[in-house]
Amino acid sequence: MTTVAASTPMSARPEARTVDSLSGSENRRARTTRREVALTFNAAWDDAGVDTALKVLRERHVPAMFFLTGQFAEQQPAAARAMAAEHGIGNHSYDHPYFDDLSPARVAQQVFRADHAIREATGKEPLPFFRFPYSATTPRGIADVNALGFADVEFTVDTQGYKGDAGGMTVQRVVDRVVAALTPGAIVQMHVGADVAEGQHTSLDAEALPRIIDAIQAHGYRVVGLGALLLGPARCAPRRTC
Repeated sequence: MTTVAASTPMSARPEARTVDSLSGSENRRARTTRREVALTFNAAWDDAGVDTALKVLRERHVPAMFFLTGQFAEQQPAAARAMAAEHGIGNHSYDHPYFDDLSPARVAQQVFRADHAIREATGKEPLPFFRFPYSATTPRGIADVNALGFADVEFTVDTQGYKGDAGGMTVQRVVDRVVAALTPGAIVQMHVGADVAEGQHTSLDAEALPRIIDAIQAHGYRVVGLGALLLGPARCAPRRTC
């Protein structure tokens, strides 16, 4: 099993210190009154929607943040590289477990092993943003992640597009969920695929993405990068997409 040396903790790195203002919180929306929102995607299962999502984002000149698991990065490195080449990337654990009962040592293993795998696959430096699998946060879990130099970043609304038609979702329902949650600083969670192990096969979020962007803009909101939304443009390092 690959591990990351404890001698180079994330908290020792300059970028980790930039997220101190986000510590101690789930960060489900940004603290702003500006009509700005961020789009995020989780990448933990298959990559069915990656090409479509990236194409739409490119054509619309819209940024997004992709939260990758380490396993996804290892198993689908081309997709991971494609995301990282154009957008910010964050950490979604190594293999997507529930964190509720993990010891601090196991939390560190999940976070650092994922960080290592993402860097190896993409050749890029992820932002020090972490998203809990299943959004199963606890105060202790957040404190453990913060101690590693990562801010926990969850979401204001999950489109539930990963459920697909079989789970009762449609493009219109996905769009409606986003519109209903629009508020300054909102963070939208989508997925690039679905859990094929559970019999799910869908790229509904990617299919809905053009209409999501249109609806956001029609309501007078602007899509900005998650890093810029949470930290401000001046604190979002210019050497990488955020």
